[in-house]
Parts: sequence; C-alpha cells; structure tokens
Amino acid sequence: MAQKNKDWNRSIILLSAIGLVACIAILFPQVRNLILNYLAEHIIHKDTSINLVWNGFLLKFAVIGIFIILFIDYCCLAASGKALFHKVKRDIVDSVSEIDFRSFLKPSFILLGVYLLGVLTIIRANYSYKDDVWRAAAGSRQWFSWSRYVSEFFSIFIHGDTRLTDISPIPQLLAILILVVSSVLLVYVLTGKITVARLLASIPLGLSPYFLECLSYKFDSPYMALSVLASIFPFLFITRKKIFLLISIVSLLIMITAYQPAAGIYMMITIIICFQQWNRREKTNKEILSFMGIAAFSFCFAMLVFRFFLMKPVTSDAYAQTTALSAPQLITGILNNIKGYIMTIYHDFGMIWKTGILLVLLFFITKSVSCSARQKIVSIFFIFTAIILSFVFSYGVYSLLAKPLYAPRALLGFGVFLAVICIYAVSDFKKISTVAVLALNWCFFVFAFSYGNALADQARYAEFRIGILLHDLSVLYPYVNKDGMSIQFENSIGFAPVIKNIAKHNPVIERLVPSRLSDSKTEYMYFLTCFNDDRFHTNHETINQIPIDYRSLNLPVVLDSYYHTVQSAGNRILIVLKH
Repeated sequence: MAQKNKDWNRSIILLSAIGLVACIAILFPQVRNLILNYLAEHIIHKDTSINLVWNGFLLKFAVIGIFIILFIDYCCLAASGKALFHKVKRDIVDSVSEIDFRSFLKPSFILLGVYLLGVLTIIRANYSYKDDVWRAAAGSRQWFSWSRYVSEFFSIFIHGDTRLTDISPIPQLLAILILVVSSVLLVYVLTGKITVARLLASIPLGLSPYFLECLSYKFDSPYMALSVLASIFPFLFITRKKIFLLISIVSLLIMITAYQPAAGIYMMITIIICFQQWNRREKTNKEILSFMGIAAFSFCFAMLVFRFFLMKPVTSDAYAQTTALSAPQLITGILNNIKGYIMTIYHDFGMIWKTGILLVLLFFITKSVSCSARQKIVSIFFIFTAIILSFVFSYGVYSLLAKPLYAPRALLGFGVFLAVICIYAVSDFKKISTVAVLALNWCFFVFAFSYGNALADQARYAEFRIGILLHDLSVLYPYVNKDGMSIQFENSIGFAPVIKNIAKHNPVIERLVPSRLSDSKTEYMYFLTCFNDDRFHTNHETINQIPIDYRSLNLPVVLDSYYHTVQSAGNRILIVLKH
C-alpha cells in the first residue's frame, strides 16, 4: 500500500512538472506564436499570429493552468489537502446517495417519447440550418472563437474526428436525451415529487418555439441543451451548502463555455425556489438569504472568471458582440434591452399563445397567494417581484450588452421560465390550472410539428428556385474565365406558401425558418455548395477595405424573369431575387 502511494505521488509530481513546464513555456512570446499559428491553420482557419486578443487569452490560460496544477498538487500531496479532498468527496457521495435516481427512470421514458415525437418532423426535414451549411462544407468548428470551449472539446468525441461531418440526427437525438434529463431534474428540484402532470408542464423547456431553433442545428444542438442541464444540475445538492457552492461554480463554467444564452437560468430558478420557501415559511429568512447569497456568489464568481480569463471578446460587426453597456448608460440600456426582449416575444407569439401564457401566470399568482403563509398584501408584492426578476434573468446576460441578440435561440431562457411557472401552477392545485397549462403546452407541441414540416417545404421551395437560377446562369455563362465570377445577392426568395399561412397566427415561424438565398455568408455558402463550381465565388471586392456594393454600379440587365433579375458586367454578377 505504501509503495502504491509512493508511485501515485511520483506520477502526480511528474505530470505536474510537465504541466507547469508547458504553462510556463506559454508565457514566452515565441511559444505563443507557434500555438497561434497552429490554431490558425488547423482550428480557427484564420491568421491569428498577430491577434492581441488571442495572445492575451493564451496568457490567461497559462496563469489559470499554473494555479489549477498547484491546487491539484495541494489536494493530492499535502496532508491538509488530502483531508479536504476526502471530506468533499464524502459529502458529494452522501449527497448523491440521498437521491433516488431509480425514480427518474419512468418519468424519463415518458418525456423521451414526448420529445422524440416533438422533433420528429424536424429530423425528417433533414434541413441544413444556418451554420450547419458551412460546418458541413468546410468541416470547421470555430466554437473556440465564441469562447465555447466545451462545445469545441466535446464535438471531437461526438463526431469522432477533429474535422466535422454531418452525422445527423445523432447530435439532435443526444440533445433530446439531455433535455429529457433536464426536464426531469427541473421538476424534481422545484417540487421534490415527480408526477405526469408536472412532467408535461415542463415541455416548454425543450419544445418552446425558441428552443426549437436550437434543436434545428445539426451540429450545435447538444451543447445548447447541455447549457440548460448544467444550469439545473447544481440544485440537486441544495441541502449541502459547500457542495452546492462547488458544483454550482463548476456547472456554471460548463454552461457559459457551452452556450452563453443560458446564463440566466440558474439565477431564475434560484429566485423562484427562494420565493416559494419564503412564501410557505419552509425556511427561515436567514436560511433563505444564506442560500440566495451562496447562489449569487457562485453565479458572479463564475461569470467573472469567464469574463476575465476565458472570454474571447467579440467587437466586430458580427451578429452578436460582447461589449457591455457603459456605466452612464447602464440603467437606461438595461431597460431598453428588456423592452426589446418583451416586444420581440409579443410580436413572435400569436394571440392564443399569449392568452395561454397570461392564464398560466394568473394561476401561478392565484396558487401562490392561496398557499401563502404570509400576509396576502406582502405575498402579492413578492410574487410580482419574483416573476419580474425571473423573467429578466431568463434573458441571461444579454440585458447588459450594448448590442443584445434577439434571435430565437438567444431567447431559450423564456421557455425555461414558462416551464418553471407551469410546473408550479399544476402542483397540488385546482384541475382547471392543469387544463390551462396542458392546453398551452399542447399548442407548443403541435407547433413543433408545423415547424418541422415548414422546414421541409421551405427546403423544397429553395431547391426549386436554386435550380432555375443555376440553369439561367449556366446558359448565360457557359464559359467562365480563370479569374472566376463574383456574385452578390439582393433580397431573398421569400417563404413558401405554407410558412406564410402559419405566420398569420404564429409570426415567430418567419424568424425560425431561413428564407434561403440572401446577402449573408451562410446563404452564399449554401448557394455555392449547390453550384459546386469554384469558378463562381462571393468574395466581395473592396476599396480601402470597404466592400463594393454591386447595386451602386448600375450593372446592365442581362436576364429578367419571373423569379429573378440578373445584372452583369465583366466578372461581376448581381442577382436580384423576387418574391
């Protein structure tokens, strides 16, 4: 036994020495340049050898690595560290032993059937959704550029290669499994008892219109789902403060490096749990404040670690940026962002959905008042405070950004917010509330089928339009010079009639389904993969690094048809799409 311990200690010392040498080496500029050149060639596919942001990130990575290695050495080699490690390990084992995981199996199978049905038409559509186009065509991941290191790392194992290929529907099925676990755990941590009604009430977590966009991604969907699970998992250990603190920090770091829009789910659940405990006098005010303080500290600590050590700033003209609001604009900026969040949801949802949500909120408020062990006036005040704060946190950290994102996938927290409210509304309350909740969730469930079928219809319509366009281009340009032809698009092909019909009552469909063929990197890539001819390209010409807009050149019309107009001169082509 003594010899085993000696061998174990020697192994740790050897690995630590190698790790420390590697981290210290990164501190030297020459080593960092070699790493950056490798990343540029094999991972992020761009020149980063002079990128100060990436250079600074590697420095932070090296410093963090040194501290982690020293901490592991302390836990494994020092007597006090070993005692601390064994104590934490014992507490975690005791916490896990208190949970009856077998009771999760039957609920998981029930929800698995519901979720699989919900995404059936999405999988059947086999639609290459936005980033899927260039990931499949180029084989590159590039999650690293968005500080999504968990996604970058796990994608290698899921795809079995450092080069991405389309292996759908495996990633989407994996995302469904993660969502099933997330829904079951959410019901468990909120109520402590799993029933069929509560399980069905959790459906908005994974089948809300906003999370449907996440499930549409053939490559990204597992990591989007993982971010939700990581936000819920720490609450399994809510009874043990130290373990809850440790697991919260680790889980939040996994969440924020998997998919950032889920950043507010953890605090949203914290607020609802604290309110229910206060409202029913299940815990003393001191205990509630202590739990909230631990949760808030864990959240802030994880966010600060991410912000200063892990986040790669994005300040370009990308669709999303990481620039935070300045101090003078903080309050007005947050209010404007929240207003934009509310208006986006209001315009996305149809009247039936909005009515259902209002009814569920009404039942949540009514139940909270009727079950309250506090004065009714005070209880009502805190009910509305809890709803408002949890709703604000459902938008994550986007409310703090100078340029927030309102894409459907960025609003996934709203689905979790609805799931939480629905679960509480059906818990030990009148049957009419259960009917209202299940009716709302049935609407979301049915919409998932409509959405998947709409993707398939749009794909067929896009293939039809592209086929006509490719035929016309092949006739106009049977011979292309060696320099190739540069193409720009104006407008898009619009939506298939099916989507226009759905949009009359559920406008969000037009934000979920890509219209195909437009002036965007993804749509150019989609068009060129259909063309399969590298003599045509979309590299825009520039003057002093300013792209030339072919619309301003007044190019002569060479073809005008019912579906599109082609203007061209020299090697420049402007395609004006009609819809």
